[in-house]
Amino acid sequence: VDTVSIYSNTMHLSYKCVVVKPDSYAIKDKKFETVYLLHGHGGKFSNWIALVPQLKKYADDYQLIIVCPDGKIAGWYINSPVADSMQFETYIANEVPAYIDANYKSINNRNARAITGLSMGGHGGLYLGFRHANFFGACGSMSGALLLEYITDKRYGIDKILGDSSNKQRYADYSVMKEMEHYPTDSLAIIVDCGTEDFVIEMSRAVHKKMGILKIPHDYIERPGKHDWKYWSNAVKYQLLYFRNFFDRKMKD
Repeated sequence: VDTVSIYSNTMHLSYKCVVVKPDSYAIKDKKFETVYLLHGHGGKFSNWIALVPQLKKYADDYQLIIVCPDGKIAGWYINSPVADSMQFETYIANEVPAYIDANYKSINNRNARAITGLSMGGHGGLYLGFRHANFFGACGSMSGALLLEYITDKRYGIDKILGDSSNKQRYADYSVMKEMEHYPTDSLAIIVDCGTEDFVIEMSRAVHKKMGILKIPHDYIERPGKHDWKYWSNAVKYQLLYFRNFFDRKMKD
């Protein structure tokens, strides 16, 4: 497990990032698929490895590099039109992967990359997955806080990124619901899951319903659970397996 510092030319700041390498990483000439794993609101880059140490085993089991970047306490993984210091779409979708591909034995190919996360990071996983489908071949969400237009409580900090929530059109424009209307013609593997006792489950259900209407193929799972680490530490195992299966299919194509 490495902890590295990755500079953002866009925001002129460095943020830390955890990189989990599989046990076979030392094998000469062997390269690996990469899963980008995003944290939630109020969290940071180290949350995943600190609270789900099994990630080290999953990296071995599925032969993956797992990258856990920092999206700030409330970066929401979007480029703010009102704050130059909050450009986390560019950072997570461009700058962090450029560092990883330059410094690690990652396979530099769309079909060898996936992005997912929990809560705020679930929004990031789907939002960036759709917007950068030429770069990520698969994306996901766990307990996603997916509909920004409904997250107007100032505690969540979206007003600092998108401005006052009275600007409903702007909030809608930055929503996963809007982005999925631009589903790529060459497909995108998608997995969405949420706990049945989670207070944001209706957001996942709304996204699932709209993807059905738009005929976007995806896996959708509801299982017992709340908006907590007990749920996410279980869910991530299945999402990583989903991505491993996606990578394997693409290798055969």
